[in-house]
Amino acid sequence: MRREEMVRRVRERAEQNRPWDIAVVGGGATGMGVAVDAAARGLDVVLVESYDFGKGTSSRSTKLVHGGVRYLEQGNVSLVMSALKERGLLRQNAPHLVHDLAFVVPNYSWWEAPFYGIGLKLYDLLAGKYGFGASRLLSKEETLELLPALEPEELRGGVIYYDGQFDDARLLVHLAMTAADHGATLLNYCPATGMMRDSDGYVNGVIARDNETGEDLHIPARIVVNATGVFTDSVRRMADPQADPLMVTSQGIHLVFDRSFLSGDSALMVPRTSDGRVLFVIPWHGHAVAGTTDTPLDAPSIEPRPLEEEIDFILETASRYLTRPPSRADVLAVYVGLRPLVKGDGKTSALSRDHVIHVDTSGLLTITGGKWTTYRHMAEDCVDHAITLGKLRDEPCPTRNLRIHGYLRDSESLGSLEVYGSDADSIRMLAQDKALAEPLHPALPYIGAEVVWAARNEMARTVEDILARRTRALFLNANAAIAMAEPVARLLAAELGRDEAWIAAQVKEFTELAQQYRVT
Repeated sequence: MRREEMVRRVRERAEQNRPWDIAVVGGGATGMGVAVDAAARGLDVVLVESYDFGKGTSSRSTKLVHGGVRYLEQGNVSLVMSALKERGLLRQNAPHLVHDLAFVVPNYSWWEAPFYGIGLKLYDLLAGKYGFGASRLLSKEETLELLPALEPEELRGGVIYYDGQFDDARLLVHLAMTAADHGATLLNYCPATGMMRDSDGYVNGVIARDNETGEDLHIPARIVVNATGVFTDSVRRMADPQADPLMVTSQGIHLVFDRSFLSGDSALMVPRTSDGRVLFVIPWHGHAVAGTTDTPLDAPSIEPRPLEEEIDFILETASRYLTRPPSRADVLAVYVGLRPLVKGDGKTSALSRDHVIHVDTSGLLTITGGKWTTYRHMAEDCVDHAITLGKLRDEPCPTRNLRIHGYLRDSESLGSLEVYGSDADSIRMLAQDKALAEPLHPALPYIGAEVVWAARNEMARTVEDILARRTRALFLNANAAIAMAEPVARLLAAELGRDEAWIAAQVKEFTELAQQYRVT
């Protein structure tokens, strides 16, 4: 994927006044899923994203591909069944990025084992042939063997069940590459600034601004899809300033610790915290990630900040279950994600994670809500609607069995390059240059070859793109990421033809951003 080529295609289509079949606004999981689906059906699709692909919610999840155990408690069996099926398809189509993970629910009261045991048996049953493994009750000894860092006092035993884990931002990049492999045109740093309309006032295209050149791009399309997550309503108001709000937003934070706080290869799941949510502590990329909270917000922002009470809540809750209580000094990084929730009554934690497809009177097609695990199903539903509304050629959806770019059945032997799947060999070739083979920081496994690869093939344009999403350095260890900023900027500048002033500006910008990923 090369950005210059993508811009050239958009310019050419505009000059020819030749409409695209589908124009997608939003480059997160939902928008990229739509681009993959549409391109795989042979439709002409273009996607524009205001920032980098996955800059918002889609890189800030709990890193789980799951049915959603807590949705069972809400009685939303259809959502759980759909998510469990999609979980199985994701593992099938992207085995280099999606893995099984064992979760242990510790029992400290006599009633917990039968209560959670029965619920998780139902979870197994709903998964059917897409199951990842059978749940079972554990003795106290078995529980501590799987979770050696668990508080043993008053522990009675536990329940083990299996779900999926993934790297969200890496999956998003690979979805972008999958879409591009099928002919999609994708542009990051290209915000939609307005809608084009036909003589009857219906939306028939997007106006976007290339932030790298300041150029306005006119993108005519038979149907425009709004897939902007928490920013859904602001895009709807481009088409209709009077549009009633569709969304509410809540935020969840995650704290990242050294792996020693968890130890073992299993995840801890606390099914009911004091605020009624689920708390996970999971192993991820050699670290332990604890989350999440649920805090209603008045308005979304592109860089949400953690609240002090959220940090304290996760530290206090984790301390009740871990033999070594984590403190603020132990937090290597904090990251914050926003949930796109469709309006309803009651607490945000109780709102449905089902997706919604909405058509405004302007003809703008919006898809919102949902969750990472169900992105493929959401995209299929959206493209089916787009075909009908846009009177497009009707082709069946092929994505149930569509291999994601980088597909590799056995990638564990690749070590830290596992997330690249079949692209890992190309990165190893780059690393034959000794200067690109050295780790960029001793605390993390990332090497210079990954920076060069991301610039040449994954449309990385900034230091943040590299350290937050192409690698996950900022999400794993904020101080280490700050130390990596200058060497990354120099490698990126060499690839993109930038000067010393650009390097200095990038290092300054990234260092300022990274401060809010630190806990002081």
